[in-house]
Amino acid sequence: MHMNKKIKTNFYCKSKYWSRRMNKIRSTVNKILFLNEIGFKKKNLYFLNLIFVEDKKIKQLNKMYRKINKATDVLTFISKSKKNKMNDEVYCDIFFSAETIKKDSKRNLINFYDHLTHLIIHCFLHVNGYDHKTNIDFLKMKNLEKKILSKLEIKNPYAI
Repeated sequence: MHMNKKIKTNFYCKSKYWSRRMNKIRSTVNKILFLNEIGFKKKNLYFLNLIFVEDKKIKQLNKMYRKINKATDVLTFISKSKKNKMNDEVYCDIFFSAETIKKDSKRNLINFYDHLTHLIIHCFLHVNGYDHKTNIDFLKMKNLEKKILSKLEIKNPYAI
C-alpha cells in the first residue's frame, strides 16, 4: 500500500528474467509514486498491477488486444469505475517484457533500470490521462517525462 493509502500496487513476477530485479523495481516504483508530477488524484483509488513477463506472453497480449503480432516493451490496460460522485476507482494491469526492454536499452545505450524507470513513468502518466496521439500531447507527455526523470537523476532519454 502506498503512503496515502489511495494507491495499491501489486507486483507479479512471471518470468525468470525478472526475479532478481524485483526488489530494485519495487523501490523504483515507490520513488515514482512519491512524485506529484505523476498526477495521481487524491480523490481516486488506484489499483496498479505491475506484471513482469517474457516476450512470448507480451506478444500474445499484443496480438490479442492490439492486433499487433510482435513483442513489445510494455502494455498498459486501464479501466475506471465510479465508486460514487466523488471518487473513481482506477484499475490498471501493466505488463513489462524484460527481453524487449533489455534489447531496447542495449540498442539505445541506456542503462536497463533507467530505461525501465522511464517506461514506468510513461505508463503511470497514461494511467493519469496523458496520451501521445497528437504531436502536442506527445510533446506535453515527453516534457513531463524528462522533468520527472531529472528529479530521479536520470538523463534525458530523448537526447540520445
